[in-house]
Amino acid sequence: MAIRVMLVDDQVLLRTGFRMVLAAQPDMEVVAEAGDGAEALEVLRATRVDVVLMDVRMPKMDGVEATRRICGGDRTPEAGGPRVLILTTFDLDEYAFAALKAGASGFMLKDVPPDELLTAIRAVHSGDAVVAPSTTRRLLDRFTPMLPSAAGERRHTEVDKLTDREREVLLLVAQGLSNGEIAAKLVLSEATVKTHVGRILTKLGLRDRVQAVVLAYESGLVRAGGSAN
Repeated sequence: MAIRVMLVDDQVLLRTGFRMVLAAQPDMEVVAEAGDGAEALEVLRATRVDVVLMDVRMPKMDGVEATRRICGGDRTPEAGGPRVLILTTFDLDEYAFAALKAGASGFMLKDVPPDELLTAIRAVHSGDAVVAPSTTRRLLDRFTPMLPSAAGERRHTEVDKLTDREREVLLLVAQGLSNGEIAAKLVLSEATVKTHVGRILTKLGLRDRVQAVVLAYESGLVRAGGSAN
């Protein structure tokens, strides 16, 4: 079945461009559009959507609040609700970081090459998270100093649940490496790395790789610049 996509952006021209790109894909279908977060929530009440491409800076209700309501309400991704992929004009955007914290499954720039956008949509739909682009790492590096220190103190005990290998894998995930890149770096099979990532998410009570990246920064495991602490 085709991936059912919703476009949420206050610029009609941008929505038109994205719709044309997605319409050319045999495995994707644009089933809804909205010009702001409030309208998106109304549409979602009556339309089944798999992936929402969400702008962050919009009138009435921005993408952060809309993402929080989508991912934190009754229609969470785990309950069959849509997953949210954030699209923004700026690669260092505090709104995008807040949206990741609110439950978004990834972050992309609006000028991303079409092939990368399509790959990201498919990844998010399959339950993965888009954290590899360097822009995401720069975003986290930029805003990590603004995170409350209490969060780091609370999370340290959770990270202590991990084995040495799992901690090593988490550090590499936080640096933006894919499973294949981690496998090559640690001389493991990609299947083994996938298993480690799954155990990390389970032990730490996390939904996906985006939450793992945020936790690694919040806990102080990774310092600004992506280095281990």
